[in-house]
Amino acid sequence: MIDVFLLLGSNLGNRKLFLDRAIDSISAQVAPVVKASGVYETQSWGKTDEPDYLNQVLLLKTDMPAKVLLHKVLAIEQELGRVREERWGSRVIDIDILFYGDTIIDEPDLKIPHPQLHNRRFTLEPLVELTPDLLHPVLRKNMLQLKTELSDSLIVKKVYF
Repeated sequence: MIDVFLLLGSNLGNRKLFLDRAIDSISAQVAPVVKASGVYETQSWGKTDEPDYLNQVLLLKTDMPAKVLLHKVLAIEQELGRVREERWGSRVIDIDILFYGDTIIDEPDLKIPHPQLHNRRFTLEPLVELTPDLLHPVLRKNMLQLKTELSDSLIVKKVYF
């Protein structure tokens, strides 16, 4: 079984409900969630005039091929009402594959590890909560090191429900 880390994000509607629905769909259609980070509220990254996001990282264990996993999470996004209108635009749900074990994939429609994760506080905060010692297979640094080296100054705060 392969350790897979997914990042969930939502900044429209009932954001927490969309995260919860995504978790339910992922558990039913992909693999059970082994571990989930807390939920973090984050300023919008990339397009700063958007509403704040809720973000959460999940750990799954699966033997599903990476491409199949990608198609499943894209289908879940669509089922939950995701509409792709503009890059970094607001969305009810976003599901990114951060890591697929220590596999490196560089294809036009799939890049693993996620190419921006080391630049984003909203990704590294929940990743460090779950797995500070996880080694980035390309950068050869663990998540805690990457978080320490961040220049991203967006506010990311853990929220409790």
